[in-house]
Amino acid sequence: MKLKTVKPYFIKTSKIISDVIYPSLYWKVPVSEKKIFITFDDGPSPGVTEQVLQILEKYDAKATFFLIADKVKIYPEMVNLLMHKGHGIGNHTFHHLNGWKTANDAYFEDIDKANDLINSPLFRPPYGKISRSQLLQLREKYSIIMWDLLSGDFDRKLSPESCYENISQKATPGSIVVFHDSEKAAPRMLYALPRFLKEYKNQGYSFDKITPELLKRD
Repeated sequence: MKLKTVKPYFIKTSKIISDVIYPSLYWKVPVSEKKIFITFDDGPSPGVTEQVLQILEKYDAKATFFLIADKVKIYPEMVNLLMHKGHGIGNHTFHHLNGWKTANDAYFEDIDKANDLINSPLFRPPYGKISRSQLLQLREKYSIIMWDLLSGDFDRKLSPESCYENISQKATPGSIVVFHDSEKAAPRMLYALPRFLKEYKNQGYSFDKITPELLKRD
């Protein structure tokens, strides 16, 4: 009997995590209309990010890019391109730090340094790993954006087809979906992204960027 491989990450975020353990973080965008919020982590990556922009444009989709400032420093023109195309940007730290393995002072300093280049009120912790003390301080300055659906495109053990299957038929209004515009994720992301956009556009969904105005809660 063949055992099913258990992934070390969740594709669909559990409501226990989003509603009970970490309700102050944003796992979905509070909208009632048929909108999905595509996000990309770990860019910008010349060669990959441009391909993403072409796919998004084909489906009249806007997205939010959570940028690593160390890359922004090298490729500042990529940020200008993203904003010129009408997409949103967010802070993903300067050095892609794991909050669980980084002292608070060093973590906050790295994020503030990143924001000098990125200048966004949106923050996503790399790996989704952030301590309670870190989030308590950071949420005073940033909206901390997590996700409803994780494509798994970063997983080299995953086939492109499985990456698409991870997110197909699982999104609902307000879903925040994670892809990565990195060279590592590109083989899976570039397969899954257009298929996901086509599937949900055919169902009457549109794709928007995340803004502070959309995140306002009652």
